[in-house]
Amino acid sequence: MLDWSNCAAVERVPGKVSGAWLFKGTRVPVAALFENLEGGATVDDFLEWFEGVAREQVECVLKHAEQSLTVA
Repeated sequence: MLDWSNCAAVERVPGKVSGAWLFKGTRVPVAALFENLEGGATVDDFLEWFEGVAREQVECVLKHAEQSLTVA
């Protein structure tokens, strides 16, 4: 499981969407991005479907996930 606490684009608010990691300022779970990408959606699709999430937030989340995979 990734440690999202160091990613500036996300937040976890107790009692909000069951405490899931969310794109900051939204109710959109970070997991929704990965689920949609795995399902064949593009980043542009995701941004269209989840208004309120900024491209910069998505890029930050993807970069954070990538870095976590390369850390030994």
